[in-house]
Amino acid sequence: MLRFLTGILFCFSLILFFSVYISPEFFPYAGLLTLLIPLLIILNLLFFFLLAFAKRKLAFLPLLALVLGWKFVGVTFQLNPHAENPSGLSVLTYNVHLLKYTKNGEDHNTVTQNITKWLRDNPSDIKCLQEFYQDYTTPSQNAIKAIGTDVGYEYSYQVIEGNPTKRSYGMIIFSKYPIINEGRIFENNNTNGVIYADVKIEKDTVRIYNAHLESMSISSEGLSNLDGIKENYRETLGKLKRGQIIRASQLEILKEHMRNSPYANILVGDFNDVPYSYTYFSLRKLMKNAFETAGRGFGFTYNKVLFFLRIDNIFYDDILQVERFKTHREVDYSDHYPISATFNWDKPLQKINNEQEMN
Repeated sequence: MLRFLTGILFCFSLILFFSVYISPEFFPYAGLLTLLIPLLIILNLLFFFLLAFAKRKLAFLPLLALVLGWKFVGVTFQLNPHAENPSGLSVLTYNVHLLKYTKNGEDHNTVTQNITKWLRDNPSDIKCLQEFYQDYTTPSQNAIKAIGTDVGYEYSYQVIEGNPTKRSYGMIIFSKYPIINEGRIFENNNTNGVIYADVKIEKDTVRIYNAHLESMSISSEGLSNLDGIKENYRETLGKLKRGQIIRASQLEILKEHMRNSPYANILVGDFNDVPYSYTYFSLRKLMKNAFETAGRGFGFTYNKVLFFLRIDNIFYDDILQVERFKTHREVDYSDHYPISATFNWDKPLQKINNEQEMN
């Protein structure tokens, strides 16, 4: 029986470990099964110690599975050294939940003031915000002015819904450096989309992508107890499946746009997908992830009952180097935590840009 169970675990592990490279557009349930990968890592670890302690040659199978699945450990937990006083281009990304997220009976206005002040005081050179709310009709609610223009930032704001001259929400990129070009890659009818801005930094130019991919649309309140899970599991699975498929199609548009970028790319935002996903590993093949390079701990970024999710990320082209990555878990004004990274480079990016254009 032990031999049978070990063999089943090994085969199932291999299937799931390689399923992260299969687009949910072709096999929708692949994206749902990969959520079991952390459990498989733990089971293989237990089986290895059990079989090794019993001095069974069969211990080779869970050990091989652990070797093949080691990359999933790296995307889950890191122990990189903490860099003190990093210098370079600092980039922040934050899903601000329309600047009105409340909990424990807090007043909307108080939360808005707190999050606005924190963003205003944060020294990052680039600030990318998702689910951004702008109100030109009420001076105290003019977030672009309070967070950006009053303190010397340029900005690129792309409205997703609402009146651009009155009240609206969308996505925004604030920059201390000149923005020489901007655009929108796609949007849908909710708060999701991808925008970009080309930022001029002395003789170099970096393209900043701010992404908010299709939401999982899961009500965390409905999953906060066993009855809620039993009642909503079919609906939840359906939403997960739908989100996986839509994100896969959005991802192809995004990757094509980044391939045609004449500049070094930094991609940040709320990806609404865990590290054990086609979304994450598809991007990981093209770019590096700042958490893996310079992060510490688990880096969870979700601030609700499903606290164990890391769905906000900072990816970057390997011509850049990350000095520091941080998850700002002390900032709980939204249903996401902000994350930031500091970048440097030792080659003239403009030279790289010209070479790319010639090719």
